[in-house]
Amino acid sequence: MDYRVKNIADASTGAAKIEWAGTEMPVIKGIAARFAREQPLHGVRISACLHVTAETANLMLTLVAGGAQVRLCASNQLSTQDDVAAALVAKHGIPVFAARGESTDQYYKNIDAALAHRPQITLDDGADLITVLHGRRSELLADVVGGTEETTTGVVRLRAMARDGALRYPVIAVNDAMSKHFFDNRYGTGQSTLDGLLRATNVLLAGKVFTVAGYGWCGRGIAMRARGMGARVIVTEVDPLRALEAVMDGFEVLPMHDAAKISDIVVSATGQKNVVTSNHLEIAKDGCLLANAGHFNVEINVAALDGLARAKSSPRPNVEEYVLPDGRRLRLLAEGRLVNLVAAEGHPPAVMDMSFANQALCVEFFAAKRPKLAALVHDVPIEIDQQVARLKLETMRVTIDILTPEQLAYAASWNSGT
Repeated sequence: MDYRVKNIADASTGAAKIEWAGTEMPVIKGIAARFAREQPLHGVRISACLHVTAETANLMLTLVAGGAQVRLCASNQLSTQDDVAAALVAKHGIPVFAARGESTDQYYKNIDAALAHRPQITLDDGADLITVLHGRRSELLADVVGGTEETTTGVVRLRAMARDGALRYPVIAVNDAMSKHFFDNRYGTGQSTLDGLLRATNVLLAGKVFTVAGYGWCGRGIAMRARGMGARVIVTEVDPLRALEAVMDGFEVLPMHDAAKISDIVVSATGQKNVVTSNHLEIAKDGCLLANAGHFNVEINVAALDGLARAKSSPRPNVEEYVLPDGRRLRLLAEGRLVNLVAAEGHPPAVMDMSFANQALCVEFFAAKRPKLAALVHDVPIEIDQQVARLKLETMRVTIDILTPEQLAYAASWNSGT
């Protein structure tokens, strides 16, 4: 079997992590059991470019249980859990091409390896696999019937491709499912970002001035959790509606130029580049921690930070301290990459349970129905979104009301008035 992992001997440790995560993922486990009985993905070739974690491993096992032929590569150079990658190869026979700390050149070679079996369905987190497929591997496009995209940054890229007429097959934006962004982005990113920040630094958040750049679902979650830890939270935004929402939620809203002067911690979660750049770094508070919770390492301008600094050291793992000419110290976490996956373990499995349930059911949707969708970015079918929510409630032993026939008729009527 073709594969590329750091150390295959770590497979037993990785297998234990996969099993542990699985205990917190009852929805995906239930889908895997059904897939094993029904084989809805029999013979379907799937290429996946995702964070190679214990939670992702449970998604891969679910797809394989359904009969799929899966090849997996990493969607980030520093997020791979090497023992998990080894376990997928050695214990489960899944070709994996990923290693923590791989070079950019190796990263793209691994994407090529994941595409080597001519996929019919793609799974992406950031759209790197899809853009490679549409660029220098366009000869493989004829076999692809559809794909899914897991994260906001990828959805933005794919919508831009669709607007330009460059997207050649339909992609379902799993990121935009209500059962995904309400929970994964808000509660998952909120908790795991703080987890990564604290593991990297061991600082006390209570009393700190904590700036969150961006008040989307990820930013909302980070702001909420930081406030819960006792921080004074500031939000920066470019969208007036989101800025207004942050104000109404009780947060102080400032331009980044003003926030940088007083912040002990700045976390970006925007999907945009140069959110923190030279003019902010030049005035940032001494000792400020800089972290990124967006997909790509472009939100904090690391090149500008390198250019400003007169000295650089690494006082702790995943922390780089830059000393500026005036003696101020700025501390960059996780090389400006996803702090929750580089310095910690990413989202808790309980929230990835819903995200990956959406992934599995959308793959089944493409494989079973072969829908004739336009080459655009599509919403998750509402029946899948609601099914995931129902399954999650069942695993939590929560029951809800249902509408009576009278209520259904009333909701569908236009002639009931005062």
